[in-house]
Amino acid sequence: QVQLVESGGGLVQPGGSLRLSCAGSGRTFSNSVVGWFRQKPGKDREFVGGISWSGGRTYYQDSLKGRFTISRDNAKNTVTLQMNSLRPEDTAIYFCASKAGELVYMEALGYDYWGQGTQVTVSS
Repeated sequence: QVQLVESGGGLVQPGGSLRLSCAGSGRTFSNSVVGWFRQKPGKDREFVGGISWSGGRTYYQDSLKGRFTISRDNAKNTVTLQMNSLRPEDTAIYFCASKAGELVYMEALGYDYWGQGTQVTVSS
């Protein structure tokens, strides 16, 4: 069993930055792939990016490459999503999710555990 808690969301102006954290608990979190997803009003949940259990491999939605960065600290059971140059269209609820295995999936259905989400609003 893995429990995930996101934090760090809030209101930010266009062009600003936010750092989201995903704190995991449970014996297997440090061995889990972690993905970040976001959900905009009226839309399906979409893949933002993911990181392998070791942190050695990261993957991003093509449109977010260069602005978003995912990292992890397994000693602290934390995965971070650094978001820079934020735009109004980045407004969404952001979720972290975890799964066993080596592969980072882009499909939400591939993940076993989910956090409750944190709201990110980009607006002037």
